[in-house]
Amino acid sequence: MKEKVNKIRQEVKTIAKELSQPEIASHPEKMATLSKKNAFLTDILENYAQYSKIKQEIKNTATLIADPELKEEAEKELIALEKQKRTLQKDLENKLRPEDPNDSKDIIMEIRAGAGGDEAGLFSANLFRMYFRYAEKNDWQINLLNSSRTGIGGFKEIVFEINGTEVFKNLKYESGVHRVQRIPETEKLGRVHTSTVSVAVLPQAEEVELKIKPEDLRIDVFRSSGPGGQSVNTTDSAVRVTYLPTNLVVSCQDQKSQLKNKEKALQVLRSRLLAQQQEEEAKAQGKTRRAQIGGAKRAEKIRTYNFPQDRVTDHRIKKSWHGIESILDGDLDNIIQTTRKSLEQQNGQS
Repeated sequence: MKEKVNKIRQEVKTIAKELSQPEIASHPEKMATLSKKNAFLTDILENYAQYSKIKQEIKNTATLIADPELKEEAEKELIALEKQKRTLQKDLENKLRPEDPNDSKDIIMEIRAGAGGDEAGLFSANLFRMYFRYAEKNDWQINLLNSSRTGIGGFKEIVFEINGTEVFKNLKYESGVHRVQRIPETEKLGRVHTSTVSVAVLPQAEEVELKIKPEDLRIDVFRSSGPGGQSVNTTDSAVRVTYLPTNLVVSCQDQKSQLKNKEKALQVLRSRLLAQQQEEEAKAQGKTRRAQIGGAKRAEKIRTYNFPQDRVTDHRIKKSWHGIESILDGDLDNIIQTTRKSLEQQNGQS
């Protein structure tokens, strides 16, 4: 552990030197990346300093046991100190464990209605609100990039970015098909319907990670549309970007200006291309986005939200939680942390 910490100290010095260079101000994305990494590494050093302090206190307290008058009090103090030491040691080991290089990144999340018609669209809106509230609880920022609404208040598709500390690390296992079982408001006979929604979580790619040639792009502009396809803007502010080598299409219409929509569309495009590149590298292990998302069919599920039984079940770890309304209101931390820990153990990452 000490050797790893010494390497981190050297890395922090290197980052501090880079951040002090005047030219870094003209590269805000690089500065943000370095600053975020610096904060994470500095936190490890602070934890290690506290861990070392506790170890010294244990050593000092142990010498007091030889004194009959202080022995009882010293033994009680040692029990408390050992408990603190174990907690700090476990925390440090977790932070020093090799991590997914994407863990510190912000994300782009895509939510799309699958099987189930209007009910799937309504559940897409429920999931968007759930992640929005969860982001608020973590002091993360959400920016809407593109959306396609249904006429009754749902979403056929909604794409947004979440920026903050360790966003991808916490949300990466939300990728997959989410199934809902409930009685729709429009159901007159009281029958439970099953619908699906797909969720994709993409680490945001920076320009330095993935260069796109201008000649590989076709950019079209059009007017933003609302439910039913009606125009909601009198100017051509919406942007559609086509990546010609693969015909991958990205649209963005929820920013106020054409320039901003273009910028965000390119950001989504880079993230999708980076995800595809990483999928190709991970195919041998079966960790592809296609495998996670599938075709949004009812059988391809990672989690079920069962309203009649007030239960949310994650099928990957075979665990359920109750309190579905609270969960959909953003009370997700227990589910996310339990799922992440279990899946990382299954993958041999802990």
